Amino acid sequence: MKDQELQELTASEPLTLEQEYEMQQSWLEDDDKCTFIVLDKEDMKQKSELDSMIGDVNLFLNNPENLKQGEVEVMIAEECKRGQGKGKEALLFMLRYGIEQLQVTSFIAKVKMKNLASKNMFERIGFKEISQSDIFEELTLQLVVTEEWLSWLLSQTKCYHIHVY
Repeated sequence: MKDQELQELTASEPLTLEQEYEMQQSWLEDDDKCTFIVLDKEDMKQKSELDSMIGDVNLFLNNPENLKQGEVEVMIAEECKRGQGKGKEALLFMLRYGIEQLQVTSFIAKVKMKNLASKNMFERIGFKEISQSDIFEELTLQLVVTEEWLSWLLSQTKCYHIHVY
């Protein structure tokens, strides 16, 4: 997360390794946040789990007016791993987890306006733009889970297997 472009695209601040561990620990204990670390399957054949980490995907249950809505985000930090469908795959698994384990019925995603790759990925999955903020230079996209869309999701995530710690 020392990459300025990545910080800008994800609206993130650089954290020390200690701060990152503290944040991950607080998320582990927090009931309204889920995070999955994204590992590269090919890297896992030759590298350690730690060295195979390429990003994360997160789900926040932060809308007190709609407890069935989740906000999702995905980040592939390793630039050489972007554009290969890894973020999409991780996001699809998080969406399925949110639906099946947390009974989420709609999702929102906030994307920087200039992050066209992320915007396009969310739209290909089925998200629709519902608002934009010129002040924050951010788009809000939404996906309402329908039976038809859920069937598509299940067909895309047949190898669904999540380890919950």
